[in-house]
Amino acid sequence: MQNGRRIAFDFGDVRIGVAVSDLSGLLATPLENIANVESTLMTQLETLLLEYQPIYLVVGSPLHLSGQVSAKVESVQTFAQTLSSITKAPIYLIDERLTTVSAARSIKQTGKNTREAKSLIDGLAAAMILESALNQERLHGAPMNRYL
Repeated sequence: MQNGRRIAFDFGDVRIGVAVSDLSGLLATPLENIANVESTLMTQLETLLLEYQPIYLVVGSPLHLSGQVSAKVESVQTFAQTLSSITKAPIYLIDERLTTVSAARSIKQTGKNTREAKSLIDGLAAAMILESALNQERLHGAPMNRYL
């Protein structure tokens, strides 16, 4: 695997969960969420990309359990376009089915209630998306489903 950090995003209308890998691409760690506010989003994304210098980006693509494209895919693709305007790093869309549900379940098992966990769920979901991409990279040399 190529040395360098990777960043994943769990796009939401209110918050965007963010996770980053270590340089070797072995671990995915949740970061603080980014508020999905038009007036500050670009600055936050640029700061994040400048700090971590990722070799690629991953955005969770919401599919239905059947595998069909969901209505939210359009907003995810718009977000991916926004990312492409500020980086030359490749962007991959990764199936995110059930990552938020799994993240919520994991946090609930730690004893936190839903209100306490809300801010943690998106980052953990982003880490799960990144773990999926890292696994694909180990198996295939790169994540599948390159977007840009």
